[in-house]
Amino acid sequence: MTESTTAPGRHEPELAGQAVVVIGGSAGIGLETARRARAEGAVVILTARDPDRLRRAGLELGARTVAFDATDFERLGRFFDELPTPIDHVLVTGPGPYYAPLAELDVAKVRRDVDAHLLLPLHVARYAAGKVRPGGTLLFMGGTGGRRTAVGLAFISALTAALPALTKNLALELAPIRVNLMAAGFVDTPLSAAILGDRLDTRREQLRTTLPIRRVVGPADVAALAVHLMTNTAVTGATFDIDGGQQLVEG
Repeated sequence: MTESTTAPGRHEPELAGQAVVVIGGSAGIGLETARRARAEGAVVILTARDPDRLRRAGLELGARTVAFDATDFERLGRFFDELPTPIDHVLVTGPGPYYAPLAELDVAKVRRDVDAHLLLPLHVARYAAGKVRPGGTLLFMGGTGGRRTAVGLAFISALTAALPALTKNLALELAPIRVNLMAAGFVDTPLSAAILGDRLDTRREQLRTTLPIRRVVGPADVAALAVHLMTNTAVTGATFDIDGGQQLVEG
């Protein structure tokens, strides 16, 4: 009998020889996904707006970095045009959602959110279509908070509803490239800390007490799902909720 050469408890890297682009990869979910992809053997290319933070992330991971604002769609197109080799997977992250009651709605902020959450995935799909290998993945980030109805959720509810529809249609149009959406609830990231400020610890404790999983969802949880969707070639056009059961207790 031939003995296995794989050490007990070890597995072959699932992304060995593959290239992963993370748009918004200098912090939070994007950075954690890049870490996990590197651990699984991928070559990683990171983009983000903040050049200093991006440089630090690139040094940590041994990743190529390109600093620019992804909602500058002309610059985004040049980024994809300049990629030297075919790629396998693209993860697109973005800023937090914008909540405001109708009477206080800032139209400029609404337009920025449309760019960041709806037009950015659409442009990535256009530009990446000729760069991603067949069977590769476009992976977008959405949310679950806008599925309920409440004062201040009119705009974010519309975006929340649009992304699964966009994902399904792109999966059909771009096949055999796969397109999937991760819909997160609260994730304990630097962005969440910046949004909540001194209310962060209270929110964490509330979630630990009320969520069915009895803990707060972190970037590593979302990163694990992201890499799974990159490697599971049977999945496309789907939306995957990752909120620790938040909708069950707050919806």
